[in-house]
Amino acid sequence: MMLDAAAGEALWLSFRIAGVAVVWSLPLAFMLALALTHPRLPLTGRALLDILVPLPLILPPVVIGYLLLVTLGHQAPLGHWLEAGFGIRFVFSWTGAALAAGVVSLPFQVRAIRLSIEAIDPRLLAAAASLGAGSWHRLLRIILPLSLPGIVAGAMTAFAAALGEFGAIITFVSNIPGETRTLPLAIFTALQSPGGEALAAQLAGLSVALALVVLLGADMLGRWLARRIGHRVTVPGKR
Repeated sequence: MMLDAAAGEALWLSFRIAGVAVVWSLPLAFMLALALTHPRLPLTGRALLDILVPLPLILPPVVIGYLLLVTLGHQAPLGHWLEAGFGIRFVFSWTGAALAAGVVSLPFQVRAIRLSIEAIDPRLLAAAASLGAGSWHRLLRIILPLSLPGIVAGAMTAFAAALGEFGAIITFVSNIPGETRTLPLAIFTALQSPGGEALAAQLAGLSVALALVVLLGADMLGRWLARRIGHRVTVPGKR
C-alpha cells in the first residue's frame, strides 16, 4: 500500500524537523557535556546542571510544550520581541516543532557525549599539556576525536526521539497539515478520523521501522568510529 500525499508530507516533515532539531541542539549538548566533565567546574554549578539537563526527560512533554508556549508565544514578551524585531516566529510553525523536539531530545545527546568524554584517559590530556598543547589544541585534537562515537550515538538517538515526539510539538505548535503535522501527529489524526485505522497502523509500522534503522545505524557507526579513531590521536612533539 502506497502512502498518500498527506502521509508522505508528514514523513518528509518529520525528517526535516528531526534533522534541524539535532543540528541546533548538538553544539549545545557538546558544550554542556564539556562543562559537566570539566575538573574546574564548581560543585554547585555541576549539581545545577545535573538537575537541569535531564529535566526534559522527567517532565511530561506537554509541560515542555506549555513552557515553550508561554515563553515564545505571540503574547509572551520574548516571543513578541523576536517576531517584531527579527521576524523570528516559533509558535505554530515547523521551526517551533524543531525547537520543541530538540529540547526534549537534548538530554540523550548530553549523556552520550559526557560518557565518551569521561572515558578519555586523563593521562593523555596531561601528556599533551606537558608537551605544550593548549586548551583548544587538546579539545580539537584529543577530546573531540575521541568523543565522536558518543557524539554520533547521541545525535542518532536524539534524531529517533525527535521523530517520535508528540506532546511537546502538539502543545507548542499545534497540529497543522504541511507545517507541524509530523508522523506521530498524523497517526493521532488518522485515529480520530472514521476509517483511518488502516492508515494509522501503516504510519505506526513505518515509525517503528524508522526508529529501529536509526538506532541500529547509530550503534554500527559508533562501533566503527571507536575502532577507527581509538589509536589516531596526535600529541604535539610526539611522533
